[in-house]
Amino acid sequence: MWLTILITLSASVVLSILLLNLRTSEKQIRYALTHDFTVEDPQFLLSMGQLLGPGILPGNRIKALQNGDQIFPAMLDAIRGAQKTITFETYIYWSGDIGKKFSVALCERARAGVKVHVMLDWVGCGKLEASYLEDMQAAGVEVERYHPIRWHTITRINNRTHRKLLVVDGRIGFTGGVGIADQWTGNAESQDHWRDSHYQLEGPAVAQMQAAFGDNWIKTRAKVLLGPDYYPPLQPIGDSLAQVFKSSRGEGSESVRLMYLLSIASAAKTIRLQAAYFVPDDLAIQTFISARRRDVKIEIIVPGPHTDERIVQSASRSRWNNLLDAGIAIYEYQPTMYHCKVIIVDDVWVSVGSTNFDDRSFRLNDEANLNIYDAAFAAEQVKIFETDKLKSRLMTRSEFKNRSAIGKFFDEIAGTLRRQL
Repeated sequence: MWLTILITLSASVVLSILLLNLRTSEKQIRYALTHDFTVEDPQFLLSMGQLLGPGILPGNRIKALQNGDQIFPAMLDAIRGAQKTITFETYIYWSGDIGKKFSVALCERARAGVKVHVMLDWVGCGKLEASYLEDMQAAGVEVERYHPIRWHTITRINNRTHRKLLVVDGRIGFTGGVGIADQWTGNAESQDHWRDSHYQLEGPAVAQMQAAFGDNWIKTRAKVLLGPDYYPPLQPIGDSLAQVFKSSRGEGSESVRLMYLLSIASAAKTIRLQAAYFVPDDLAIQTFISARRRDVKIEIIVPGPHTDERIVQSASRSRWNNLLDAGIAIYEYQPTMYHCKVIIVDDVWVSVGSTNFDDRSFRLNDEANLNIYDAAFAAEQVKIFETDKLKSRLMTRSEFKNRSAIGKFFDEIAGTLRRQL
């Protein structure tokens, strides 16, 4: 009898913890956004700046970096050139060659007197040897791990920081999809080297990126980073309008989903989406289909035969029927794992950053995106999209509908779990 009671009580506790981690208390957007204006209408930028916050700022310069061969040297050069401060937040940080290079560079700058602050997600750095952290702390690097398992944080274990932010001297920032692991090295030339993009930012919007880092630094270390070493005066340096905004489970958790929905609802000509994990909810599917009925051309590139999350890929496919029936083109990238996270709307509006197009990014994770309003920059991203499309395979409606019964069954089962993947 007592054993039964104990088992029942334990099961109830585990179930309660699971439910607390998998649900959010906030109401979610349920009503479709109407096509009230286009991205070229001044109201679009006003809405993005006011609904998401902070404002969209002029005078920025953004450089697109493709794959590890371009991304890691640029990030490491910036770190090695730091004079005053480094703030670095990432989800994946694993042991290996590239992880060691970052550790050595951060330690060297800390020993030189640079104030170095590193935020690592507790789950995401699960493959990081303790010696890396010990070396950084011994060198004077302030290291925090986001939401480790403790008795008083057990209800937040499913809330991860998925942000990828690096800010050096408050003047140069980086964000995108890349993690600090050897899978991202190279130039996507083999199955072992992932395809990804990252972005270097200079100009007034860097202060917004610094603030996004400071948000989680306050939550973990309870310390505010202030002063000109972190927030120096930033003069206009380029021609791009830009905005860096953050999204998290407990504060503005709908903002990143709202950004995507408003971008899609405001499209008048084209939507190009690069999505490492594409599991749209019912409202997103409705918004895509409404855009297609306005004759908006919609193309989406997702991972193909090489993926690190088969169950997410299956959950994604469980959502494709109505999209394909509406005439939306879905391409599967063939050479290697596809990890890009980019949306380009009407050849002028671009959003990049850490956010995947799925419920985990929209409702559970802490995310940060860089939004850019610049036709010249968008044109460069379109060229990159088209290059990736040439290496991708179009999924036709007939092929998708005629896939195996086992494949359809597994996709449907995975689809029932989509809100937690």
